[in-house]
Amino acid sequence: MARKAANLPTWRPDDATIDAIVQGRHGDPFALLGMHTHTNAPVSVRLFSPGAEEARIIDKASGKDVATLERLHPDGFFAGPVPRRRKPFPYLVEFTNAAASWRIEDPYRFPSLLGDIDVHLMGEGRHRRIYDHLGAHQRILDGVEGVTFGVWAPNARRVSVVGDFNFWDGRRHPMRKHLGIGVWEIFIPGVGPDAVYKYEILGADGVLRPLKADPIAFAQEKPPATASRVVPPAAYQWSDEAWLAARQERQGLGAPVSVYEVHLGSWRRKEGNQYLSYADLADQLVAYATDMGFTHLELMPVSEYPFDGSWGYQPIGLFAPTSRFGPPAEFARFVDRCHGAGLGVIIDWVPAHFPTDAHGLMRFDGTALYEHQDPRLGFHRDWNTLIYNFGRNEVRNFLIANALFWLDRFHIDALRVDAVASMLYLDYSRNPGEWIPNVHGGRENLEAIAFLRELNTVTFGDYPGTTTIAEESTSWPQVSRPVDGGGLGFGYKWNMGWMHDTLEYMKHEPVHRRYHHHQMTFGIHYAYSENFVLPLSHDEVVHGKGSLIGKMPGDAWQKFANLRAYFGFMWTHPGKKLLFMGGEFAQEREWNHDQSLDWHLLDHAPHREVQALVRDLNHLYRSLPALHVRDADPGGFEWVEATDADNSVYAYLRFGNQGDAPVLVVCNFTPVVREGYRLGVPRDGRWVERLNTDAAAYGGSNVGNGGAVVAESTPWQGRPASLSVTLPPLATVVLEHSA
Repeated sequence: MARKAANLPTWRPDDATIDAIVQGRHGDPFALLGMHTHTNAPVSVRLFSPGAEEARIIDKASGKDVATLERLHPDGFFAGPVPRRRKPFPYLVEFTNAAASWRIEDPYRFPSLLGDIDVHLMGEGRHRRIYDHLGAHQRILDGVEGVTFGVWAPNARRVSVVGDFNFWDGRRHPMRKHLGIGVWEIFIPGVGPDAVYKYEILGADGVLRPLKADPIAFAQEKPPATASRVVPPAAYQWSDEAWLAARQERQGLGAPVSVYEVHLGSWRRKEGNQYLSYADLADQLVAYATDMGFTHLELMPVSEYPFDGSWGYQPIGLFAPTSRFGPPAEFARFVDRCHGAGLGVIIDWVPAHFPTDAHGLMRFDGTALYEHQDPRLGFHRDWNTLIYNFGRNEVRNFLIANALFWLDRFHIDALRVDAVASMLYLDYSRNPGEWIPNVHGGRENLEAIAFLRELNTVTFGDYPGTTTIAEESTSWPQVSRPVDGGGLGFGYKWNMGWMHDTLEYMKHEPVHRRYHHHQMTFGIHYAYSENFVLPLSHDEVVHGKGSLIGKMPGDAWQKFANLRAYFGFMWTHPGKKLLFMGGEFAQEREWNHDQSLDWHLLDHAPHREVQALVRDLNHLYRSLPALHVRDADPGGFEWVEATDADNSVYAYLRFGNQGDAPVLVVCNFTPVVREGYRLGVPRDGRWVERLNTDAAAYGGSNVGNGGAVVAESTPWQGRPASLSVTLPPLATVVLEHSA
């Protein structure tokens, strides 16, 4: 027969309460477990340790045994008073059973570490450094080493930390809940660095969820394992002060920005098809990109992800650099090495969707917490992934804090935000009836728009010198314009239209290009509507699209000549540059994320020669101010010849600031040599041939202009002077005025 609660001593819980602890159903363990004071009575202690048969309280100050607790449940629930003690004191617990005895620090004697300001900011969704409080942090409390764990799960009935340190038993370490904000926390003494853990969550419906990885874990097990990992506490000692001080100039609108896009798992591999480590990449990739003249590396997503085939675009651990290549400190060292070599680091960041893996965010606490309940708002059919609920303060806080985390902890220079178009439109990839209009009846996702504006505002405000880049494939206006002027606030936008048009043009046989002449000129009509990056990204060399060299028409020589001419056009066109790995040496097969690039192709001259051209284009682009300083200024570009469709010739001028020499670029996209081709220029005198993609050094036919052309004071095409040039076949020629 159950005892009547009214007859119980003050320290003794009723049977139902004890059963709730033993069965892992109690939602407020700190109200019951640990040491508690009582009016006009000694303090008491309540403990639960499955498998224990006896429990004694040891005074830490004296080392004396001061109380033996009564076992109230055979599974190991103990309680009892501490005679002659009316105030709480530091203590140890000694458990024994027939096989062993062991002493522990009681996790339920330690207070909450969340301050009032933290609680307030979390409740409002404005805590930009939630990663300082949630997740797993090694700490010393009251002289005791251990780890604090914190997680947001407002609708859970109970949340516990589980790991090897407690036999993955969710009854052993249920957490304290902060009712107002739905955050659960606990300090567990004795847990050390590299411990693996997850959260066991009793959902709102009373059903146990699959074990969940920590949404704010700073490290995870190497896939396919899925547990979170406690990161050692030592902070990385950075040496990139000079880079940080100068980076605003290095990636601003007037800077030469040439990006090498890299998938770390397949850029290069070791013997046995093994990954390079972050340390290997710091040695090999940094040296290579620097030699090639690139200014930045863009890393396809490095946030932890379970499925290799997603390339990182279905992340689970947004706060954890993927463990495939090493621990977080090694990733920090990789970034530091990049900065030391003068390379900026951009990471692909994915707030547009998240996967449905059972250990991830899906129905995290038994409810649609991070996602929308209604699949018309919360599910991407294209990717079979879920969509964040951008209208929820806590979700928006989680994502923005994550963006700032990479800038703060890993000194990342820019975030390239993936799939922005899918965020902006409620009807993205949906048929009529499969989406819900906004409050005004429109298709715009007002919550996502507000989120992106807030993201960019706090990024530029909190970390001056950093920037953001949108992968946005529609004509949404003002993507890279300031928020206070009605824009989304990004620093740059990928120019998907330019990429699509120009690649389509290059696929045509030269004899047919006259009918598609506009595809190479159309981009200038909107080139200054945004701050553009010209991307030849990984998306153009997968899923049956072939490689860049594979898109080029003609015989072997013409394919390479076409690609060289196209690169010359790209590097001299307004807009920052981005090239996916392998394109710089004309990799012939499609990219395969499961193996290395085909570096053996560099044993063959045509591939080495394309690589040499890209290297020289980067160095030329960086050395000629006219090719970059007025990228965002319409006055920095002027067509000289845009209508010669019959000859497939394009010519344009690039201008720098006052005192910078102008540059003339001429492209001939036919295999016909054109001699005596007259072009108007703004100045007479000598124009030096700074680069010719048909040079013998690049595998060309070596047709050119003897190193320079002299312009005469003969007006032409509305300009005061003109020059006569020889146009090599399938080539781009760059001429700089020399006083």
